[in-house]
Amino acid sequence: MWYLLPANTTFAYTHADTLRGSNGIGRYWWDVQHYDLNIRLDTATKTIEGINKISFTVTHKPHDSMQIDLQEPMVLDFVDLGTEKLKFTKDGNVYWVKYSFSSWNQGKTETISIGYHGAPRIAKNPPWDGGFIWTKDSTGKPWIAVACQGLGASVWWPCKDIQSDEPDSGMDMTYKVPSGLICIGNGKLVEQNGLSYHYTQWHWQVKNPINNYDVSFYIGDYVHWQDTLDGEKGKLPLDFCVLRYNEAKARKQFEIVKPMLQCFENKMGPYPFYEDGYKLVEAPYLGMEHQSAVAYGNLYKMGYLGLDRSLSGQGLKFDFIIVHESGHEWFGNNITAKDIADNWIHEGITTYSETIFAECLLGKEAAYQYCRGEWHNIRNDKPIIGDYGVQNEGSGDMYDKGSAVIHMIRMMMDDDKKFFKILKGLNETFYHSTVTSADVENYISKHSKLDLQAFFNQYLRSTDIPELEYYVKDKQLFFHFNNIVPGFTLPLELSDGTKLREISPSSDWQHVSWKGGYNISFSKDFLIRIKE
Repeated sequence: MWYLLPANTTFAYTHADTLRGSNGIGRYWWDVQHYDLNIRLDTATKTIEGINKISFTVTHKPHDSMQIDLQEPMVLDFVDLGTEKLKFTKDGNVYWVKYSFSSWNQGKTETISIGYHGAPRIAKNPPWDGGFIWTKDSTGKPWIAVACQGLGASVWWPCKDIQSDEPDSGMDMTYKVPSGLICIGNGKLVEQNGLSYHYTQWHWQVKNPINNYDVSFYIGDYVHWQDTLDGEKGKLPLDFCVLRYNEAKARKQFEIVKPMLQCFENKMGPYPFYEDGYKLVEAPYLGMEHQSAVAYGNLYKMGYLGLDRSLSGQGLKFDFIIVHESGHEWFGNNITAKDIADNWIHEGITTYSETIFAECLLGKEAAYQYCRGEWHNIRNDKPIIGDYGVQNEGSGDMYDKGSAVIHMIRMMMDDDKKFFKILKGLNETFYHSTVTSADVENYISKHSKLDLQAFFNQYLRSTDIPELEYYVKDKQLFFHFNNIVPGFTLPLELSDGTKLREISPSSDWQHVSWKGGYNISFSKDFLIRIKE
C-alpha cells in the first residue's frame, strides 16, 4: 500500500476536527438506541430551546467522559441522569459530560436528558453551506427549514454527531411551532395538538435507524395529499407536501414518483423504510435526502434547475432533484458510510441511480449517454476518498467519478442480471447499517468475481486517469497504460469500424496482430484518456 500514502495531501487537522471525526474516548463505549427530541421555535428571535433524551447502551468498557456535540453558538444548559444533575465542561463544539461511567457494566442501558437553547447558525448557501433557513414564501408567510449535511446535526441539537452511530430504535421529534403553520418531519405523524393560541405541537416519529444529518423539519403554509405504491413489501404510503399556491404544478411534477420508486425497487431492492413511508416536501433550498421526508426545491423544472448536467440532451427528460435525492433512500440512508471520508458510497452510487432511472424511462442507450455525459464534470482535484477520523470528505468527484466507477464495474461484468443482483444484495446485506468503503468494495469484488482492488485504488484513491497509449506498426497494435497504480488493468473493446477486439492493457507494453488500419475507436464506457 506504499503508493497510497501520498494520495491525499496532508493537512493540518485541528483538535476540533479529531473530536468531530473520530470515535474517541467519549464515544466508543456507548451506542445510541433512541433519540427523543423536543424543541420550541421562536420565529421572532430566530432561536430554539429544547430537550433531547438520549437512550444508549454500554457496549465497551466505559470512559468517565461522554462526548456530546453541540455547535456554537448553541448553549448546553443541563444534563440529567434520572434525578441526578451531571457536570460537564465545554471544549469548542463539544461538551464533556463527567460521571463515574467506568463503574457501569457492558450491556447497561440508560437515558440522559440534555437541555439546551440558542440561535442556531443561519445557512449561508443551503444545502451546501447549511444551517437554519428562516425565510418567507411569496405570500409573506414564514417558511422555515434546516439542512445540515457536512456541517452536522449538532448545529441545532445535541447528539453523538458521527455517521457511524445511528439510533437503533429510531427517533421521536416534537416541534412546537407558531399556530397556523404546518410542520412536516421525518417518518409518520403521531400527534398534532394546539398548546395555546400561539403554538401548535407536532410529534413525528421514525421507527428505523436514521443518520443525524437526515433529521429535519419543514414549517410553512403547506397543503398535503396522499397516495400509495403497490410495492415489493406491500402498500407504501406516499405523502406530498408543498406550498399551498404550488399544488397544481406540484401534482403534475410529482407524477414521476411512483414509476421512479417502482424502477428503484426493481433494480436496487425494496424501499428501505416502509414503516416510515415516503414523503416529498417542498423546501426553501435545492434539495436534500432527508430520510422518509425528501426535500424538494428544483422549482418544478426538469433537469437540474432547468439545466442538463450531462450535456447529453437526456438530462432534461426528468426532474433531477426528485430522482437523485430519492435514490439516497437506498445509498446514503439505508446504507450509510461510517466516516464521511467514504461518502462516495452515498453520492457515487446515488448518482448512478439517475442512470438507472433514465434507463427505466428512456432505454439503455439514452441512459448510457446521460451517464457518460456527466463525466465532463470530473475535476480530478483530489482523491474521492478523504482522510479518516478528521471529518474530511474527499473530492466532489465522489458524485460523477463515483458514478463512473459503478458504470465501469457494470461494463466489466457484462451481465445486467448479476449487476443488479449486487445492488440489491448490498441493500439487503447492509440493511439499515453503517459501512466502510472496504465493506462495499469487498462485497462487489466477491459477488462480481472480479479482482477490483487495483481498480478501486485507481479511481477512489488516486487522481490519475489511466491513459491508454498505442500505435500501429507492421500490422501489430502496440499498447499500454500510463498513470496507473500497480496491478491496474481494464478489459477494453476496440474497433476498426467493422471488427471488435478485446484487449487488457497494463503498464507493460503489449501487442496483438492488427489488420484493421489506423482508424481505431475504443469503448466509450470506461473513464480513460487516449494517446496515439
